[in-house]
Amino acid sequence: MECTKKEIRDQIWQILEAQKVARFPFPIRGRIPNFVGASEAAQRLRSTPEYHQSRVILVNPDSPQRSVRLAALRDGKTVIMPTPRIRSGFLLLLPEKIPEPRYSSASTIRGAFKFSRRIHPSDLPVIDLKVMGCVVVTRSGQRIGKGEGYSELESAILLEFGKLTQETPYVTTCHEVQLIDPQISDFEPWDLVVNMIITPKRILRIPNPKKRPKILWEHLSQEKREEIPLLQEMNKTHLFK
Repeated sequence: MECTKKEIRDQIWQILEAQKVARFPFPIRGRIPNFVGASEAAQRLRSTPEYHQSRVILVNPDSPQRSVRLAALRDGKTVIMPTPRIRSGFLLLLPEKIPEPRYSSASTIRGAFKFSRRIHPSDLPVIDLKVMGCVVVTRSGQRIGKGEGYSELESAILLEFGKLTQETPYVTTCHEVQLIDPQISDFEPWDLVVNMIITPKRILRIPNPKKRPKILWEHLSQEKREEIPLLQEMNKTHLFK
């Protein structure tokens, strides 16, 4: 069975609400939903060799991955956080530069701006692991976000600058109900496929032959080009077109 992105997003948001496994912030519709067990999923991620071997981790700024950001700081890992909608680019959080009692604050969006420094992608270290949220993910690794394409664009930008590679593990942490069997009928060339799905109960690894695209300028809306300063800069240089 196949479903469209809109159909499955609406279903999953409804199920999370109906089963009362969604957590603040509300409403969850239109968001990467926070969920019961997010901290347990983060701890399960910590048990993986991919996590142990990583020194630099890219983690999305959404609430369900706050536990991942906090754990990474406590484990002495460099955390890179894209700013919401990539409007302010990327933030670099160095645990050695943050007082340990402030790690919890630094793992929030507001705290990350306070305890990090903005950094141009060209100056970022190479990323060992990408962790992201999702609204839904299939057992074959098709990952669907809230529908605005920012996680895909973050990856494409960092691939352009050589900070992510085709071998970098992509991971999503989510609730069990966000993990589905059907395939997504309108899965696009820029949509992400993950290597690993982690729920509070289990770890699922997926072989990932899909090549990750760099920026597909021909598919990028004028609105996106205008709202993200980094894209404007890249467009003007013509280095990435």
